[in-house]
Amino acid sequence: MTEPEVGRVGPVEPVEPVEPVEPVEPVGPVEPVEPVGPEEWWAWREIRLRALAEDPAAFGSTLERETGFREADWRARLDATGGPAFLARVDGTPVAMGAGWAYEPGRLMVVAMWTDPAHRGHGLGTRILEHVVAWARGRDLTPDLWVADGNPAARAVYERFGFVGTGEVSPLREGSRLTMSRLELPAAVPAER
Repeated sequence: MTEPEVGRVGPVEPVEPVEPVEPVEPVGPVEPVEPVGPEEWWAWREIRLRALAEDPAAFGSTLERETGFREADWRARLDATGGPAFLARVDGTPVAMGAGWAYEPGRLMVVAMWTDPAHRGHGLGTRILEHVVAWARGRDLTPDLWVADGNPAARAVYERFGFVGTGEVSPLREGSRLTMSRLELPAAVPAER
């Protein structure tokens, strides 16, 4: 992964915001959030590709790019040398994901956060975030992230958790008119909610 370019962008065309999904009853019991490693690369791949297909304007990467990844690429993303990865499952099926990437000394970028639309509104994103932040705090890393400006529901999850905007804005991906904003979690905010 490469760090997104940081900086202010010029005028951009407005984007249609992602509509918040009304809470619904989860389908089946939610299992505990668990770390995922290279041995479960296929489960991470399945939910990640689903996330990119369902919500392409929420991510800096694309479905086209990641469908080209080989098994070795997926395993490398989950080897924990750069940070943790977590899944929440319902009846054994991954329904929420999130990870962290220690991209420079003292910092962990929260990445790949997504919850299946059928399971939104039940705190799964917050539960995943708790695990990623706890991992970061246990290593004296400051968590930060980039959130798509057209995704106010995701931004609300992060802000309720305690993340605050830094004022930095960048294109969602190279050549994109869509933008994202950087948020950071102050040291005083605990990992457990």
